[in-house]
Amino acid sequence: MASHPLDLAALQSDYRSGLRTPEKVLSDLYDRIEAEPNDPTWIHVIPRTSALERVPSPGPASSDAPLRGVPFAVKDNIDVAGVPTTAACPDFKYTPTASAFVVDRLVAAGAVPVGKTNLDQFATGLVGVRSPYGIPRNPFNSEYIPGGSSSGSAVAVARGLCSFALGTDTAGSGRVPAAFLGLVGLKPTRGLLSTRGVVPACRSLDCVSVFTRSCGDAAQVLAAAAGYDEADPYSRKAAPPHGDAPWPPRIGVPRRDQREFFGNAEAEALFERSIARWTRLGASIHEIDFSPFRDAARLLYEGAWVAERYAAIRNFVEEHPGSLHPVTEKIVTGARKLTAVDAFESEYRLAALRRASEAVWSEIDVLLTPTTGTAYRVADVMADPIRLNSQLGYYTNFMNLLDLCGLAVPAGTYSCGVHFGVTLVAPAFHDDRILALGARFLGEAAPGKALPTVTNSDSVVRLAVCGAHLSGLSLNSQLTERGAHLIAAAQTAAEYRLYALPGATPPKPGLVRVLRDGVSIALEIWELPVDRYGDFVALIPAPLGIGRLKLRDGSLVQGFVCESAATEGARDISEFGGWRSYLASQER
Repeated sequence: MASHPLDLAALQSDYRSGLRTPEKVLSDLYDRIEAEPNDPTWIHVIPRTSALERVPSPGPASSDAPLRGVPFAVKDNIDVAGVPTTAACPDFKYTPTASAFVVDRLVAAGAVPVGKTNLDQFATGLVGVRSPYGIPRNPFNSEYIPGGSSSGSAVAVARGLCSFALGTDTAGSGRVPAAFLGLVGLKPTRGLLSTRGVVPACRSLDCVSVFTRSCGDAAQVLAAAAGYDEADPYSRKAAPPHGDAPWPPRIGVPRRDQREFFGNAEAEALFERSIARWTRLGASIHEIDFSPFRDAARLLYEGAWVAERYAAIRNFVEEHPGSLHPVTEKIVTGARKLTAVDAFESEYRLAALRRASEAVWSEIDVLLTPTTGTAYRVADVMADPIRLNSQLGYYTNFMNLLDLCGLAVPAGTYSCGVHFGVTLVAPAFHDDRILALGARFLGEAAPGKALPTVTNSDSVVRLAVCGAHLSGLSLNSQLTERGAHLIAAAQTAAEYRLYALPGATPPKPGLVRVLRDGVSIALEIWELPVDRYGDFVALIPAPLGIGRLKLRDGSLVQGFVCESAATEGARDISEFGGWRSYLASQER
């Protein structure tokens, strides 16, 4: 993880104040990236000197370059001028002379690309293991898949190697990895982000997606990247609905008999907890008939759209036999048996399902689903690659076929450490609305404001954790077993020091407020049912305790603190900016 926060608000604030510079941020990132030269997160790392040269000079109007000095990663099926594009197929490699439209817009806004990321070959898969360049490591449990096809982009953000990353999303590739890695994954309305300069998967359905750590960051990236592109026949002019998202929202969920968790009871419980959180926030919950969405999802791989994947790379496949990953080849070349009649019949079926699904939107404002019904180990996917991949698409494959937008957000953690996510789904061009709703669900604050409280807040306690209780770490189960829910990543005010406490089992840090030379430390904010708070606090050993912590935005929250006397002789690890970064440094 990054030793200092890379979220946009933190970077922009630090750049304005002079606390950090883009050159320093990029140099620190490159130190970490270059320390692992064979990291399968990346297919190509842009040279350090080239990245530093891309930083625009500071100007008087920040609006001219709102993302100035913000590092980002690009999935390697999206062109960056002068940098090879492979789509995770070495024989397909070419070096474009122009960048994709979205990359150009982000660079014009001041953002700096640092590398091209790994993916399921030709963006065919939701698993993240179909690449000759290796499997990007899930940082929360390496036995589990990172999710795909935008695996490297999601891992780069999750590991703090960039502020945001571009992926693509035809069947769920921008949402499934976000779910497993605890990220926000935005799949915008089709055509809102131009796909010119993107290696097509299903050209009529493809979307460029965005991975961030917050909805606010996703909104900023979307605003910079979106724009009508006359040279892209699938680009569309934005046509957002009038007014803000209605509050309280009417949230639809699949009927109980239509929910599928593939035997994973933890996923089912986490989804129920997410529904309960929306209820506490004031939303009304409506069970809907999910069958039109489910049946449309099946069409993506069981209907004629597989032929569109074949059409995208047919010449390459025929001229380079044996170049494809075996699973990719099996899926794509299966289209050879499809006919034009099959294509029309699939279109007719989709039209009927689209009409059936439209009725739902008069009853609800947004649809809430699990992002995936379960999570799989790498070994399981390698042994049964097509069936398990298909199961991961149960809640994702329908979205572009039905012309919807979607936002995946974190919603808890499995006992194995891998994250669970839910997705907010809405009609085309409701992107801003689902981002606003996602922010409300995660408890995000607007810049300069405190985290919002929840309805019936007397039923929960909001608690900041900074050490072994962080999601995926050794003591996190003490929270999840008591029904706690992760709502946001956060930072302390720059008034603290962090120490590695000697002799602690399992290893733990101590957070101490100081009068001078303080820094900002990474936290997670959790909500714990008030009736379980007492027995949780009883588990906390001295010299740790619960006190009031001051956050970067000035608000106060209960959280872990440490007696200052206990830090005598302890290693000061404040330079790492958080416990995860310190642990990561010990693994190298």
